[in-house]
Amino acid sequence: MEESRLILCDTDVIIELYKNSTEIIEVLKQIGQSNIAISTITAGELLYGALNKKELSRIKQDINNLTLIAPDAKTSEIFLDLMTNYSLSHKLSLPDGLIAASAIANGLELYTLNKKDYRFIKGLVIFNPEK
Repeated sequence: MEESRLILCDTDVIIELYKNSTEIIEVLKQIGQSNIAISTITAGELLYGALNKKELSRIKQDINNLTLIAPDAKTSEIFLDLMTNYSLSHKLSLPDGLIAASAIANGLELYTLNKKDYRFIKGLVIFNPEK
């Protein structure tokens, strides 16, 4: 990537990184570690998915090496708007709603492998690794 900009990574991207997906590893290298951000919901989902204490410790260490985006009042307001607008019509899940709200509130592109979960959200910019 030419310029320095934070990219918010969805949980699925980080999970694929842990599975050693060469495609994801290459994209994240291009983004650069200092430009990779995750939301607190992603951090929580990763910790929740740990299979043992060793894995939990590794995930916690990895989280500490990334920029963590925590919800603030603006994120909360956007989150509630998203849930109001999309929970019935598009079945927007709570984690996806909070991740999308975090991206929108902070002006970040969202890198996700599940574009269908987000494509209907107005104001959300999906990161395109091909650019």
